[in-house]
Amino acid sequence: MNYLENLSPVLQALLASLFTWLMTTAGAFLIFFTDRPNRGFSVVAESSAAGIMLAASFFSLLNPAFDYPSSVPPAVAVTAGFCLGGGLVLLADRLLSRSERAAKSEDAGKLKSRLLYAAVTLHNVPEGLAVGVAFAGGGPLAAAMLAFGIGIQNLPEGLCVACPLRARGMSRKKSFLLSSLSGAVEIPSAVIGAVAATFVGSLMPWALSFAAGAMIAVSASELIPGSFTEHKSLAFVGLIAGFALMMFLDVALG
Repeated sequence: MNYLENLSPVLQALLASLFTWLMTTAGAFLIFFTDRPNRGFSVVAESSAAGIMLAASFFSLLNPAFDYPSSVPPAVAVTAGFCLGGGLVLLADRLLSRSERAAKSEDAGKLKSRLLYAAVTLHNVPEGLAVGVAFAGGGPLAAAMLAFGIGIQNLPEGLCVACPLRARGMSRKKSFLLSSLSGAVEIPSAVIGAVAATFVGSLMPWALSFAAGAMIAVSASELIPGSFTEHKSLAFVGLIAGFALMMFLDVALG
């Protein structure tokens, strides 16, 4: 951890995003051994990741956002940034859902797989931005925990992206490569987030709250509904455990 603290925020964000991408790749690699993800494992991973990301949004992103100077009142900047971050994820969901409903042809199954791939790839962009912004202004420990939570989420996500591609007749190798690439967008996104937040200090409250809005939107629209569809007790335990872990580390050690 001391080594990480001595690096620049941009390099910290780069290393963290490489970790989240490798977790996606590790999940995608499981396609060589199975065509179906283990549901119990996915429930625990998704719900605990949602808990970590929700806690990080409050304690690591929104809370510090109010302490940075801004050309407008902090409450206005933080609220506006939060709404923009959540709105971006909501807009992406609406556009992809509309495209999916329009799929009525024989190739609807293939189109649904492409839409799933596009949705996951698109959602990885705000996740990468959140990691970069967190390292720029949220503290290395809190940012590292946020990246850890995203990495946990990416592990089953990598397999969940590869499986539909495999089901449509794609080879295991190609399914693995495409799933791995869906997580690679987090790397430039994290670097861009860290650079923007580091060198344009007035953007910090906007950037931190934007990242928080995106994280909460991803958790609420994807992770929580998906994990609570079945095995509700297991999902609840994972959610509480993830939130409690992130809250304790951020408050006690951050």
